[in-house]
Amino acid sequence: MKFGEFMAALRKGELPHVFLLSGEEPYYIDKAKGALLGRLFPDGVGMEDALQKVNGDMALADLIASIEAAPFFADKNVILLAGTNLFRESRSPADGKELEALCHQLGNMPPYSYLIFVAPYKADKRRKLYKALSKNGLVLEAEPLRAWNIQDWLQDKLRTIHKEMDRDAYAYFAGAVSMMQQISLSYLDKEFDKLALFSEGRRITKAELVEVFSGLPEVSVFALMDAISARDSKKALMLLHRQLADGTYFTVLLALLTRHVRQLWQAKVLMKGGVRGKALAKPLELNPFIAEKLGRAAAAFKEDTLKGAMLRLIDADYLLKTGKAGNELLEEAVITLCKR
Repeated sequence: MKFGEFMAALRKGELPHVFLLSGEEPYYIDKAKGALLGRLFPDGVGMEDALQKVNGDMALADLIASIEAAPFFADKNVILLAGTNLFRESRSPADGKELEALCHQLGNMPPYSYLIFVAPYKADKRRKLYKALSKNGLVLEAEPLRAWNIQDWLQDKLRTIHKEMDRDAYAYFAGAVSMMQQISLSYLDKEFDKLALFSEGRRITKAELVEVFSGLPEVSVFALMDAISARDSKKALMLLHRQLADGTYFTVLLALLTRHVRQLWQAKVLMKGGVRGKALAKPLELNPFIAEKLGRAAAAFKEDTLKGAMLRLIDADYLLKTGKAGNELLEEAVITLCKR
């Protein structure tokens, strides 16, 4: 189940005795683990005596013995396997008798024992152990968020800090996040905590967002991509030179510029096939607001222009890696894109 479903399941009714926290988003895994331990140990009472934490895996026979062992100095026995490899995709023809025994154990847990697996990867649902655990316990699927589906996280975070965004602030945030190839929710979480202190009123303004997020290369280059989309060569070159002068690496700018051109080209092709407006969001994996904006920008470009710019950027990447590249290659790509 997704994070919201998992957290709701933790809050209601009696807890099961087995859990799997899996996926590639550590923010959600950490939050779920904290909530689960908070439910097992209200205010942390008894955790020191009852919690047995293991980094990695332990021998399955030892694990089964630990599950069955009655606690001595606490009313429960909680075993946490952090970084387990038991749920990875495997090509082994058989799991073995010990794993069969563990699968059976998951359906027959002692009333005093709780077992928590933490797997920082996408679990293989075909494995017998996964099927046994999902039948008898709770499974978190912590998928990494992308720009196009960050809305639920944003609204939840704004409720937590008792804030809201004005329209310009939301547009800026959506655009800035769309530039991030990988979204770190832990980072965004901390930055919004800063915003809660920094923002004077209940409503967060664009100026406040710019102040907090301006240090990120991906965010500060957002204005450059906007200028390219508007085909404003003077502004785009000025912003490019500013980025380079501020120490933004050639490789960072090249990667972000290549990604932007690819998205414009993809949007152009999709619109030729009849996909328009907010419907571009899913195939492009962008926030609907940004996808619609990108579509409007793509409509102003000829496909040959985008193709030519992409070829220049590919050349720039090769020349960079061979030590022959200079900033002039980025300038040429920007000029090619902005030429009407």
